[in-house]
Amino acid sequence: MKELKYINKYFKKYWGKLVLGIIITIIARIFSLVMPPYVNKSIKAMEDYLTGDHSNLELVKGELLQYILIIIGAALLSGFFTFLMRQTIINISRYIEYDLKNEVYDHYQYLNLSFYKKNRTGDLMNRISEDVTQVRMYAGPAIMYGIQTLTLFACLLPIMFIKAPTIAFYTLLPLPILSILIYNISKIIHKKSTIVQQYLSTLSTFTQESFSGITVIKAYGLEPQISKELVGLANEGKDKSMDLAKVNAWFFPLMILLIGISNIFVIYIGGKQYINGEIESMGIIAEFIIYVNMLTWPVAVVGWLTSIVQSAAASQERINEFLNVQPDIRNEVTEETPIQGKITFNDVTFTYDDTNITALKNISFTINNGETVAIIGKTGSGKSTILDLIARLSDVSSGEILIDDVPIKNLNLNSLRKAIGAVPQDAFLFSDTIKNNIKFGKEDATDEEIIEVAKNSVVHKNIMGFSKAYDTILGERGITLSGGQKQRVSIARALLKDPQIYLFDDCLSAVDTETEEEILNNLKKASRNRTTLIVSHRVSSAKNADKIIVLEDGKILQEGTHDILISKDGYYKELYHNQLSEKEN
Repeated sequence: MKELKYINKYFKKYWGKLVLGIIITIIARIFSLVMPPYVNKSIKAMEDYLTGDHSNLELVKGELLQYILIIIGAALLSGFFTFLMRQTIINISRYIEYDLKNEVYDHYQYLNLSFYKKNRTGDLMNRISEDVTQVRMYAGPAIMYGIQTLTLFACLLPIMFIKAPTIAFYTLLPLPILSILIYNISKIIHKKSTIVQQYLSTLSTFTQESFSGITVIKAYGLEPQISKELVGLANEGKDKSMDLAKVNAWFFPLMILLIGISNIFVIYIGGKQYINGEIESMGIIAEFIIYVNMLTWPVAVVGWLTSIVQSAAASQERINEFLNVQPDIRNEVTEETPIQGKITFNDVTFTYDDTNITALKNISFTINNGETVAIIGKTGSGKSTILDLIARLSDVSSGEILIDDVPIKNLNLNSLRKAIGAVPQDAFLFSDTIKNNIKFGKEDATDEEIIEVAKNSVVHKNIMGFSKAYDTILGERGITLSGGQKQRVSIARALLKDPQIYLFDDCLSAVDTETEEEILNNLKKASRNRTTLIVSHRVSSAKNADKIIVLEDGKILQEGTHDILISKDGYYKELYHNQLSEKEN
């Protein structure tokens, strides 16, 4: 239960509705207790008539009619308040589910990129869906039926002992056995529920990755192998679920058995007492049978409630595991900070926590506001890491990054990222229209602005070639488009944002050299007076930059303009001549 204390803040938030729901639940149960005494009175009235003067038939009919009307009225009122009970407590559980899902999702967004490298998407999705649903069952049905059970026990036990203490004693005799069984079985349920939820996450992850990588699976003809793996995983998950179901299956038969024993006690002990004249009417036996059967569901539901609580505790524990993860990148500045675009690296070193690879080693450089700088280097030289550090997706291991001569940690994180238009190497598009994917950089953009940036990124003609043009719905991750088209739509998105700093991470690798030249010319016009960093493997993307930085193994190997670098022997000159020869061939 300690894990479930986390959602107490939501109970406090909705305490008014919760208290109202509890009151309504108690009223509903109290009205349901009206029927048994009047059944007793009805039987007693018939007994009095049969053993007494038969001349008062009309009086007995009147009494019976009165009792029947009271029973019907109480049942209707109980049903009405039961309806209101569900409309309050169950609704509260939905509100809590809504709030908890939003909290988990918001927390996911604030966590570092390293968190997503360590955890799989399917597991993240399962915790925000299946696990939160389990917690909702605790916040709604478990509380509602728990209050019903407590109310019935609190009301029935005194009534039963006042009316017939001996019968009541034997009727309730099985309950201690029930408590012991529940205690032991609930521990097993908690353990098995945790295992089941973990396997659900594993299954979700496997299917999500299979659907995302369906192109590779089909290309390699691996459908039978993937299906076999899924069957094995599903069977393993089924076995775990069956283990849990077998434990849960013990509850209801045991409850029914114990309730049946209670009924036998009522009939046997009550019958003996009636024969011996210790109770005055058979009606008391009928009343107690109704009481026992009224307790059937509450007693039986104890097991179900225990299962719900244990499953919810296991799920909340998994949710808390991620909620307790604190992001390393925090926004320590509340007020907005304007960004002009000057960038300074002072002796910066960065090492990835997950791989322990040092991507940058004591590098220093300055990019003035409005300058265009190209970063060239082999794969793994640290080019993309520089862009990640500027956007503060990670913090440096040592050294310092300054933006406009202010330490990057002293800037408002939201202001910094709003001032950046980033185009990643692996262009990501959402399952939405092309128009909305471009508008992702500026939600209030007009159609004219969208078309303009699409023309500048040389993708407008491609878009107009689709039957629905800009209203074309893209597949997941933009699978409808080619690699080059996805890159150009991403560039259009960044241009539409019109930020102070552009970060282009090898975003022209999938386009031909002629298209690349046209895009670069358009980018030069669009990014005038904007700080621009272009990461590329091609000299053609870098040659017109104000400055070129050549990286190797996380260190600056060369630095200067295109003209200066090709006049010196080194990596850049060699790369330039190699690519020039390839173009001529």
